[in-house]
Amino acid sequence: MLGPLGDIVVLDLSRALAGPHAAQMLGDLGARVIKVEHPDGGDESRGWGPPFVGPDHEISTYFLAANRNKQSIAVDLKSAGGKQLIERLVRQSDVLIENFRTGVLDRLGFSVERLHELNPRLVILSITGFGHDGPEGGRPGYDQIAQGEAGLMSLTGPSPDEPYRVGASIADLLAGIHGAYGVAGALYERERTGKGRVVRTSLLAAITGVHAYHGTAWTVGGKVPVAGGNHHASIAPYGAFRCADGMLQIAAANDGQWKKVAALLGIDPGAAKYATNRDRFAHRDELIADMEKALAAHDRAHWLARLGEEGVPAGAIRTLDEVYAWDQTRSQGLVVEVEHPVLGTIELPGPPLRFDGLEGFEHTAPPALGQDGDAVLAWLEERER
Repeated sequence: MLGPLGDIVVLDLSRALAGPHAAQMLGDLGARVIKVEHPDGGDESRGWGPPFVGPDHEISTYFLAANRNKQSIAVDLKSAGGKQLIERLVRQSDVLIENFRTGVLDRLGFSVERLHELNPRLVILSITGFGHDGPEGGRPGYDQIAQGEAGLMSLTGPSPDEPYRVGASIADLLAGIHGAYGVAGALYERERTGKGRVVRTSLLAAITGVHAYHGTAWTVGGKVPVAGGNHHASIAPYGAFRCADGMLQIAAANDGQWKKVAALLGIDPGAAKYATNRDRFAHRDELIADMEKALAAHDRAHWLARLGEEGVPAGAIRTLDEVYAWDQTRSQGLVVEVEHPVLGTIELPGPPLRFDGLEGFEHTAPPALGQDGDAVLAWLEERER
C-alpha cells in the first residue's frame, strides 16, 4: 500500500474500539496491519449490534467502523502454536498494539522485556482504561465509565443536574488517536536510537487530555465548569438558536462578528449589556431570548444564507444521513468505497487525513475472521528467508 507508513508492519492484538481505531489510523497511512483474533468469535465487536448486515445478518457495522485496511488471522494466544506464531510475527513487526488489562500480556508470556528481547526495534502501544500504574492502575474501563470518571459527562448536557454521555464513544476514539500519534513519534525516535519504545495512554488520559479551557478554568481559575447545554462556556453568542422552522448554530467569536449578527437581527450591538464578550456572556439568557425573537421571523435557510453573506460562522445541525450525502463531506475523502468479501461494494466513513499526491489511495474492507491466514503466513515465510 502507498502512504507515509508504507514500509511499516503493525501487529494488532487489540479488540473492541480504542486499539483497533489506532491500528486503523496507521493502516490508513499505508502500514500493513495484521489483526490477531481468537478463532472462537474473534474480536468481540464482531458481535456488537444492532445493526447487523449481510445475508444472515451476521456482520456488525460496529466492527466495520474500526477495521478497514487490515488483514485478519485467527490465533489462540494461549496455545503453544499460537505463541510461536506471535513470536515470529513480533520479530517481523515494527509496532505492536494491545489493550489488554494490565498484566494479561505478561501472563501470556509476552511481557515488554520479552517482546523487546524478540525485537529491540519494536514500538509497543499499550492502551488501558485508567492507566497501567497508580493507585487504580489496571482497573477495567469502558468508554461511558471513563466519560463519567474523567469529568466529560459533567460538562455535557442541558444543565449541571443532567449529565449526558457524548453520543460517540469519544474516550475510545481519542485514546486511539493519541496512541496513533504516540506511535508515529516513537517510530521517528527509533530512526535515531535504533530502539523501540513503549507508548502508553488510557481512556482516562484521552478525556483529561482534551479538557482544554475547561481544565484551566479549574486549575488556574479555581472555577469548576458545568454543563451549559448547546452554548459555549466562555463566548456569547456561540451556540444553537431557534428560528422559524427549527434550529441553527451561530458562532460570533469576536466583536466584529457580533456586530454583523446584531445588524442582521436588529439588535443594538453597542448596548451596555452586549458591548463586549464579557458583557454578552454575563447577560447570555437575555441575549439568547433577543436573538431567538428576531430569528423567529424567517426559516433556517434564510438565516444561513444571510449569515453566510456576512461571513459569520453559522451552520445547520445535520443528521448522519445528511452528513454522508453532503457533497462537501464527499469532496474531502470522508466516504470511501471498498469491496467486502460478503457485502460486496460498501461505503465506509473515510480517514480524516489527506496527503497531496495520494488521492488514489486504495482502502480495503474490514476482513472476515481469519480470512488472511494463508496470505500472512506466506508473507511471513518470505520475510524470514
